[in-house]
Amino acid sequence: MTFAFIRHGQTEWNRELRLQGSSDIPLNDTGREQARDAVDVLSGTRWDAVVSSRLSRARETAQIIADGLGITLGPSYDELVERHYGDGEGATAEDIEAKWPHHDYPGMESLDSVVARGIAALDRIADDYGDANVVIVCHGTIIRYTLGALAGRQLPGIENGSTATFERFGEGWRVHTVNDEALVIT
Repeated sequence: MTFAFIRHGQTEWNRELRLQGSSDIPLNDTGREQARDAVDVLSGTRWDAVVSSRLSRARETAQIIADGLGITLGPSYDELVERHYGDGEGATAEDIEAKWPHHDYPGMESLDSVVARGIAALDRIADDYGDANVVIVCHGTIIRYTLGALAGRQLPGIENGSTATFERFGEGWRVHTVNDEALVIT
């Protein structure tokens, strides 16, 4: 079983460097193009299903990818929703620097909670799809920290439209790529 995490394509808030979190912000045209580009990255491997977060930017990205791969879009999973950033959602980089220079936004979900949801989502998808190869479209923070937990190391930020591939073997996981590049084991 091979999985691919895809971060949704760009939104206007991404372009404006606003903290998005669990706010439901739609894709922009650049984001739609990034979703089409992800199809090229995924081509050459058999994919059996595409699933996503329920947020519209992830769902639309997933639909574009499913259409490009010629497979039916599968369900959304609530566990895949992006981290809730509390009062920081919608803030610009300047707002954040002025109000929360240490990024300690009131009402923010903990990283432990994000990782627990990410792992729970992977377990649920594995149960739902067995040995199928599944594309999972969701969000940067949940991808970064879930994969980091699986790989046992800190990972870089996840780029819009990028692919990370990983597989389940027995009870463990092996991460192969992050941001469309091989993960170098040090």
